[in-house]
Amino acid sequence: MFTVTGLNQYYGGSHILRDVNLHIDKGSCVCLMGRNGVGKTTLLKSVMGLIPIRSGSIELDGEDLARDPAAARARKGIGYVPQGREIFPGLTVEENLRVGLTGRRDGSKVIPEDIYEFFPVLKEMLHRKGGDLSGGQQQQLAIGRALASDPHMLILDEPTEGIQPNIVQLIGDIIIRLNDEKGLTVLLVEQKLKFARKVGRQFYIMDRGHTVAEGRMDALDDTLISEYLTV
Repeated sequence: MFTVTGLNQYYGGSHILRDVNLHIDKGSCVCLMGRNGVGKTTLLKSVMGLIPIRSGSIELDGEDLARDPAAARARKGIGYVPQGREIFPGLTVEENLRVGLTGRRDGSKVIPEDIYEFFPVLKEMLHRKGGDLSGGQQQQLAIGRALASDPHMLILDEPTEGIQPNIVQLIGDIIIRLNDEKGLTVLLVEQKLKFARKVGRQFYIMDRGHTVAEGRMDALDDTLISEYLTV
């Protein structure tokens, strides 16, 4: 179970996140939605310890992570795929994947074989530099790197952004498989409504730094879409 309670975050004097609450059951897949600039990426970075929070709790399986550094949160089982992928362009695919191994709790130095099962292109391009890959291939690498840490929970920030349609479909299928077959808890920020409805079981909507709506994905109706999601 993953919960965020009463989370507040500031940039200078600006109150960016305002008493944000999330509750994600173990093994669920939740889509965090909302227009640009409402605080979604800031929330994910706060959850990962990449930016400080003013107050609130962030709990994974009952343990409060709010004061832990980012590396400790990774070692406690949270894998993170940031917006823009942020792979290391000068390292090979294999070297990028090995970076993910540093977050493993069991100390293993072996890249899990199922990463190559999910993303065969990574095995084919194992010795290619990350910067030589296409955008879709880099996104697969970023997800693979996060999975290398053997996380209990996977957080993805707009995994379909700038990706060609066939790779978007592949990534959606993989998220569903990770969720269904491995019981991996997933939280993702997603702007594409069709994709969110495909992979998500539940949704949260943010507006002006607040969580303003939540529910099962089939309860995401035209009224909510019109009020909070359409541009």
